[in-house]
Amino acid sequence: MRKTKVKEALAILKSFGLPREQQNERSALSLLALLNLSPDKDWHEAEAPLMGITPIMDWMKATYRKKYMPNTRETIRRQTMHQFVSAGIALYNPDDPNRAVNSPHAVYQISPPALSTLAAYNTLEWGAKLKDFLSAQTSLAEQYAKPRQMKKVPISVCSGLIQLSPGKHSQLIKNIVEDFAGYFVPKGKLVYIGDTGRKQGYTDKGLLKKLGIELNEHGKMPDVMFYCPERQWLILVEAVTSHGPVDGKRHKELSNLFAGSPAGIVYVTAFPSRSVMSQYSGSIAWETEVWVADAPTHLIHFNGTRFLGPYK
Repeated sequence: MRKTKVKEALAILKSFGLPREQQNERSALSLLALLNLSPDKDWHEAEAPLMGITPIMDWMKATYRKKYMPNTRETIRRQTMHQFVSAGIALYNPDDPNRAVNSPHAVYQISPPALSTLAAYNTLEWGAKLKDFLSAQTSLAEQYAKPRQMKKVPISVCSGLIQLSPGKHSQLIKNIVEDFAGYFVPKGKLVYIGDTGRKQGYTDKGLLKKLGIELNEHGKMPDVMFYCPERQWLILVEAVTSHGPVDGKRHKELSNLFAGSPAGIVYVTAFPSRSVMSQYSGSIAWETEVWVADAPTHLIHFNGTRFLGPYK
């Protein structure tokens, strides 16, 4: 029964026109998981639960006895679910389109047209249902993408306007570029903005080359970088909404990553509020700075005795 259901799912993926790279057991089981379709169920019994990647993998193991290693999560996300969403087969975060791309709570759900089509598999209506679905496939993907596109975060840069993936993290990056830089890097140049959705929201490649910096493709880059020509400072800013600040480990990673740059390195952790900062205050590295978006005109210095003295 298990092999039969997987074979049927593979045939469906081929009928849906998925690329050859997605016509495999991994994608077939992912489709069955999105339908909560165990081997003993018929296709008309398909459901539409909200499921994250880890629950999908747990379901495969429990229901079809197929165990994938934890490091397969990214493969399923990038090489199966992305294509399902693009084809209008699945929805991404339908319960909250504004959820951040890198959120641990991200979920997928079979789209209503796909569910209606799949419920007709192995019936006389399958051919007509499939034809209708395929004719609307492109428009479906575009339609489901619109709510997320509308919620993207716009940021003004020297070359115009860029759009970051929606979410609290991108909103904090917007605050860093427009508020932090305005108060503390007034004559600085924006070098780089990362984006959780595309990993690279903005890059001044000429300035990066001048500073002797190579982009790291494995998630090691800070969220935002500025360069102050007058002081020859390179300011690295980490935006913290759900992940950690510039702690000792991250400080060492960044030091090694930018060791070849002639600029002096300034490390900054940015938080949306002091209440969020309080969750991480015990792990922030010394000789770094902290900026809080809801008090944008102030910096907190984790710099020992350098700033000890009376205020005028």
